Amino acid sequence: MKNDKMKMQYRVNEQIRVKEVRVLSDDGAEVMPTRRALELAQHEGVDLVEISPNAQPPVCRIIDYSKFLYQQKKHQKEMKQKQVKQEIKEIRFGPQTDEHDYKFKLKHAQEFLNEGNKVRAYVFFRGRSILFKEQGEVLLLRFANDLEELAKVEQLPKLEGKKMFLYLAPKKTGTVKKSQQKRDREGANAEFKQAAEANKEQAATDGGLFANAKNGADALKKLNVEE
Repeated sequence: MKNDKMKMQYRVNEQIRVKEVRVLSDDGAEVMPTRRALELAQHEGVDLVEISPNAQPPVCRIIDYSKFLYQQKKHQKEMKQKQVKQEIKEIRFGPQTDEHDYKFKLKHAQEFLNEGNKVRAYVFFRGRSILFKEQGEVLLLRFANDLEELAKVEQLPKLEGKKMFLYLAPKKTGTVKKSQQKRDREGANAEFKQAAEANKEQAATDGGLFANAKNGADALKKLNVEE
């Protein structure tokens, strides 16, 4: 049945009734009278297949029609296999979501995006909680900011009825571009770590500087940097 539908998509041989066609070959393309193209196809024992009827003139190939249909079917199958099934995953918040629940849902969103899915996050306002719509908007903007390395914003927070929606889509796979804020933070951490190591080395030869090394280690702990 599928092959029958595919056959109906293309005109072949005598079904091609225009005066001239552009014939594609390995050597390029040549415009010629349709009659001549048909004679060339017959000489080679194959078919003249119209592959682009809307072009001026229509584009054809001289090829075995059965082989052409097989190639088309194979190509469509390969394209279908390459297509990643993308789903839209929902994350629901309340206007006064606590920090623990926020982190939990943020982790789930990261997993969804890493799997190539879109995320639709929304804040549901029940009853008089609609008075906190600004708070809900801030929450969704924070959510988008925390996911900026994995996702791009498709739609900023928008109120629809009792729900405020935010749409996120995964960024293209590849090296994740770090935000300037993160690069600055990592640079500061590296400098502190280097300073602490220098203090340790100095303390090994000068016991009087032990306190400086200790202070450096304390600073590292505050920055959550492993020594």
